[in-house]
Amino acid sequence: MTQQALKIGELATQTGSSVETIRYYEQQNLLPQASRSASNYRLYGEEHVKRLQFIRHCRSLDMTLDEIRTLLAFQDTPEGNCAGVNTLLDRHIEHVANRIKELKALQIELKELRNSCLTIQSVEACGILQNLASAEDTDPKNLGSHSGGCH
Repeated sequence: MTQQALKIGELATQTGSSVETIRYYEQQNLLPQASRSASNYRLYGEEHVKRLQFIRHCRSLDMTLDEIRTLLAFQDTPEGNCAGVNTLLDRHIEHVANRIKELKALQIELKELRNSCLTIQSVEACGILQNLASAEDTDPKNLGSHSGGCH
């Protein structure tokens, strides 16, 4: 079976990725280097399509690039055991559970803030804006663990 070579734009279209994302994943060593055509175009094969689909699925599960890199390393050594995969996923599940708690707390805080201005009035009298302006807790470490772009 002959493998059809895809240019980067074709790979992007086929996988629903952007060209920039594909290049970034290549720079991050998540995708193997593509071969080059005589005119120096990158040429991708089915292994690139499958790997990019795997990466995209992991990203849809909110996994970090480091987590994906680790999973790809496991995938690249199929003779090993999957204990490390299980451990990684257990940690990710715990991370998601913590984020859900943080988001629920954020939702409560936002609802309380919204309740501070229940009628239409002048901006000057807006309870929401007054509360935001006088917020005591502006310490960045209390903004939640997700604020730093971890995922």
